[in-house]
Amino acid sequence: MSWRRALKDTARSGIAVERKRLEPLIAVRGAAGLAIVIALSLWLFGPAAAASSAFGAFQAAIATFQRSWRPRPELAIASGTSLAVSTFLGYLTISKEPLFLALLVVWTFAAGMSWAAGPTIGLIASSNVAIMLVTVTLPTSVAQAAGHAAMMIVGGLVQAALIILFPVRRWGAHRDALADALAAEADYARRLRHEPVASFDPQPLMEARNAAAVTPRQARRRPAELHGARGIAERIRPVLASLADPAMGVPAEGPARDRVRELLASAAALLDAAAHAIRHGEPVSAPPAALATFRTPDTGSILTGAPYRAMTRLNTLLQDVVETAGGTPQEDTPQEDTPQEDTPQEGAPQEGAPKGRGELRDQPQPTRTRRKTAPHHPPRRRPTFLALIPKALKAMRSELHRGSPITRHATRVSAVAATGYILGTWLPLGHGYWAPLTSVMVMRPDFSQTYSRAVARLAGTVIGVAVATGVVQAATPGTLQSGTLAVASAALMYLLMRTGQFATQACIAAYVVFLLGMGGEEWTQTVPERVLLTLMGGLLAMLAYAVYPAWETPRLRTRLADWLAAQGPYVAAVFGSYADPSTSSAPDVRGALLTARTARAAWHAAVARATAEPVRHRGLSRTAADDAEDALAQLGRVAMLLEAHLPERGAPPVPPAARFADALRESTRKGAKAIRERRVPTWDAVREALDAWETENPENADKVVRNTATLVLDTLTELSEALDTAVPPMTLDGTAPEKPDGPRNPKDSATR
Repeated sequence: MSWRRALKDTARSGIAVERKRLEPLIAVRGAAGLAIVIALSLWLFGPAAAASSAFGAFQAAIATFQRSWRPRPELAIASGTSLAVSTFLGYLTISKEPLFLALLVVWTFAAGMSWAAGPTIGLIASSNVAIMLVTVTLPTSVAQAAGHAAMMIVGGLVQAALIILFPVRRWGAHRDALADALAAEADYARRLRHEPVASFDPQPLMEARNAAAVTPRQARRRPAELHGARGIAERIRPVLASLADPAMGVPAEGPARDRVRELLASAAALLDAAAHAIRHGEPVSAPPAALATFRTPDTGSILTGAPYRAMTRLNTLLQDVVETAGGTPQEDTPQEDTPQEDTPQEGAPQEGAPKGRGELRDQPQPTRTRRKTAPHHPPRRRPTFLALIPKALKAMRSELHRGSPITRHATRVSAVAATGYILGTWLPLGHGYWAPLTSVMVMRPDFSQTYSRAVARLAGTVIGVAVATGVVQAATPGTLQSGTLAVASAALMYLLMRTGQFATQACIAAYVVFLLGMGGEEWTQTVPERVLLTLMGGLLAMLAYAVYPAWETPRLRTRLADWLAAQGPYVAAVFGSYADPSTSSAPDVRGALLTARTARAAWHAAVARATAEPVRHRGLSRTAADDAEDALAQLGRVAMLLEAHLPERGAPPVPPAARFADALRESTRKGAKAIRERRVPTWDAVREALDAWETENPENADKVVRNTATLVLDTLTELSEALDTAVPPMTLDGTAPEKPDGPRNPKDSATR
């Protein structure tokens, strides 16, 4: 992408206003906390302290709007307290410019590194540095600085108290995450009716898993309908894919396919009903027609073998998720992500169990084992806020190296903040902190966010300042009226925060004008210089990224290699489960799957960032990246089909699967290394293991497992073919080496 197009796209993104669900009650609560703090500060200390404390309450409320599964009161207190510390330290050094400049560099570098611990912590730290540049100019003595810092802490405490006293949609984010996961599976079931090999994006399941980790205080208060449903949803996905895929036994057309379409439509309806109930905290209203589909007596005569086992398993899982969504937690559903030994695997034949709870009683049941009632397992634990500090420091330390994008961002933002502060104080404009404030607020570790936020900041500042200036000129408000207008601007900002940066920045600009007006500053003292210095700060931020970038495009090969290195062990673990069913390998499969999902998410995030960058590809074209992504996604889907029918203990082993799993694990490790070195991976060891599988007792081999192994090799071959079209690396003499012909095998390609 050219620089011209990249700038055009980021500018359009910055000024875009998205349609999002507004939350007026939360906005009113945040504005009420701000109003309480301003009124209390005006009454006790006067306008200057009120303006300073208002920043604390304002920032504390913003922190609670960030996407975090942690209790909101903790975020408000942490934000207010950290801002108070920053302000007090800044005031102690502001009289000595070199010392303050050194503090600004160190503080900004630490704030830049804090993005390694997550976007919420990174945003709070960056905002603290930006607001500190304003608040250190308000006190006139150390005692006043201490008082202002104390009032900032009070602002955070007030916002935290309001969250506790007046909760709005308690557990709303957690409910939405789980409901989104179930709704995504409902959509997947509908797509499978018309596209039996449709792909599934596991991101909603990953979000639900993140939401399932709770602090000890949250664990004591979590609603019953948030227990267990996510674990059931995880097991539904492979069963849906197994039921629909023609490779598992259901023909592409005919009575069996028609029945599968009916079952998938009913499953989608039940999953949607469960998602709606969880999202709104209501009882589940299951559609009678969807329930009746699973009672059809002739299903057992139409579906046989693996499809019938998948249908039976799907029926049981749907009953479980409906009961759990209705507020009845299942004691036999583990609360941990790792399946317990007593928990049956997906679709595995189970002997002696009672018939399904009312849905398939009239048709023949496969033999099943009675599900043992497992003891209550504790939920996944999220560390407390204090315990999070060493984890955050460890994450920052792990990113503290030369090639890290986070380190480059921290270096970039600290240099720009210092440069902006020096230029702002040198220029005869006054209020020179606006330039570094703007730079710190708009700079992010990636290109697109930095440039789009810079455009949004400038455009929003112009609009917000113009509107606020017009109001001030027309109404000439006093101290109380200016405070009221500031609170109204903050309330509008809280309401529109999720609609985009343009609206947010416009409201912030108006808020600052009214707030400083409450402190006695005329609009003519702040407006012109604010616009000019905001423009300078935004330009410095954009120039810094162009001069010292952290492009994602050159790292795409590494991200792709990481995904392959994580996907290989997952597929190998699934095959290993068939090689030796006597040992429970379900925890290994689950752990490998989570690792593969994380690598997949990192790849997609990298591709999204690279798409917006004005950088040409280096060794991996867009077409090659798309084809390689499709191949790796297909590899995961093939393994998911086998995962839906993991064998139970005592099932006949498939010894060739062990050799195939070992070859696959080693070959994907070497293949990932080859991708990083810009070579095309080969799969000779996997092909040899598959050939040996064909020659060793083929009549006793599990045909489903053997056919899936063939699909695995085919997808790996497609991956090599996709990378074989990439731009070859240059040799030392500047010529391109010949393409290796190893991975291409017409015989293997013809099997797809």
